[in-house]
Amino acid sequence: MSTEPITDSIATKKLQVRVEKLFHREQHSLALFFPNDLELKSRVRKIAGATWSQTNKCWYVANRKDLLGEILAAFKDAAWVNLTALTKNKEQKIDSPKEVQAPVSKPVIAQKEIKKAVVVKESEESLQLLRMMEQKLNLRGYSKNTCKTYLQQFKEFLRFYSGSPIPDLTEIEIRNYIIYLVEQRKVSKSIQNQAINAIKFFYEKMMMQDRKVYYLERPMREKKLPQVLSQEELMLIFEAAGNVKHRAMLMLIYAAGLRRSELLALRVGDVDLNRNAVFIRGGKGRKDRQSIMAQSLVPLLREYMEKYSPKFWLFEGQSCERYSESSLQHILKQAAAKAGIKKQVRLHMLRHSFATHLLESGTSTRYIQVLLGHESPVTTEIYAQVTRFGLDKILSPLDQIA
Repeated sequence: MSTEPITDSIATKKLQVRVEKLFHREQHSLALFFPNDLELKSRVRKIAGATWSQTNKCWYVANRKDLLGEILAAFKDAAWVNLTALTKNKEQKIDSPKEVQAPVSKPVIAQKEIKKAVVVKESEESLQLLRMMEQKLNLRGYSKNTCKTYLQQFKEFLRFYSGSPIPDLTEIEIRNYIIYLVEQRKVSKSIQNQAINAIKFFYEKMMMQDRKVYYLERPMREKKLPQVLSQEELMLIFEAAGNVKHRAMLMLIYAAGLRRSELLALRVGDVDLNRNAVFIRGGKGRKDRQSIMAQSLVPLLREYMEKYSPKFWLFEGQSCERYSESSLQHILKQAAAKAGIKKQVRLHMLRHSFATHLLESGTSTRYIQVLLGHESPVTTEIYAQVTRFGLDKILSPLDQIA
């Protein structure tokens, strides 16, 4: 394989496809300007609806969703697609590395190259690719949090290869970026997986490349046990939570085993106080499910609803908007501190505690899996490693000799 940098190769060919906005024949289109080249003509004809305009001396395609992705895919490996003219020339100051060309001949990131990083402007092409990814993620129904994660990780990837034709990067160059994350930035295994998922989404879902062509080894996931709170600690936190609204939110997470996003997405009609049930819309994996609710929580929820009269969201913030995740976390943090809990308490620990306490009371893991909305029983079985059920009957060897 040639070790010639891609940017130099494209410059040598002097083949460029310039994309501009065009209003032609009473419709908004994208105009494609490029040299008189047989290969480029062959490729542009593969774009559905591509037509030659004698008036404008260019090819044009009526604008539609995902058109830019089709254009980039059509000219892959043949020409540099210049998207600069599609966006307004607004200066945006964003911290990003100067172009860093990873060596193609061996998967090692040189320390000298990393030190060259300076603050430069985000390129117009990068902004355009990010907008394309955001649109594609939304069209495929990805959650808000997943969209945010993918866009952030892909932005870092674009910054690393600033100035290079992103659709034409080789597998080795992509692997070099992952090596850079691991060896230079020392990111966690979770961040590594997020970066791989974002990159795979771009090349496989947007550029329509074969999954076999693009492959990256995934890091081993850290096998961390879920952190749980005792029932005594939970009661102290709930009592310290203060007003009825704050107590109702924290207690409902624990009572139904909810994720924080699921709690904040609850609508007024999703809680059935007569049947002690909670309906969760579009949980993780965009799946609906139903969970239990403590009968002892019903009086508190009735008191809350009578006092606050929520209109749409069960728990509303300012201006009747959804309550924010940061505010909810702050409530728990303050309550834990007031209760004298020394652990670093997080909202997800309430969900972990729900599952662990059910298991300790003898509930089947199958039922717990359904209540939590886990795809696989393996995910639920991890709680068996933190339960105290039966362990209190085992004597430590020290107790036997002391």
